[in-house]
Amino acid sequence: MSLLKIASVPAATVSPQTAVTEAVQRMNDKRVGAVAVVENDELVGIFTERDVMIRVVLAGKDPKTTTMSEVMTREVETAQADMHYGDCLRVMVERHFRHLPIIDSDNHVLGVLSVRDMLQHAADDLTTQLDSMVKYFGADGPGG
Repeated sequence: MSLLKIASVPAATVSPQTAVTEAVQRMNDKRVGAVAVVENDELVGIFTERDVMIRVVLAGKDPKTTTMSEVMTREVETAQADMHYGDCLRVMVERHFRHLPIIDSDNHVLGVLSVRDMLQHAADDLTTQLDSMVKYFGADGPGG
């Protein structure tokens, strides 16, 4: 299954010149916890709720004048749309990421995968499996 069926698509994006306040407003409007920072249609960073707290609030920066280029994460771990769900989850857990941008071969952002998206997908999958087992064991003899 393509990760794009699980992820937030299209991704919430901002430019490196975007002020923190505007980025937070975009996250709120889209109901997501991260924005991809894009320049010339290519991923150059990511900015998350955690970045707001640590790199802006705790650092005493003014969110109205501080730009993404000052506080974004530049070294961004990414995924390809055809990566296996389990591989992405492993990267997120091992590296303590809550968000993973999905990019194409040209570094264009296709979507952003969140831990919440991953957990919802896992819960849906387990529910489907359980329902299937209940139907199987609930059949009343040969042929149902």
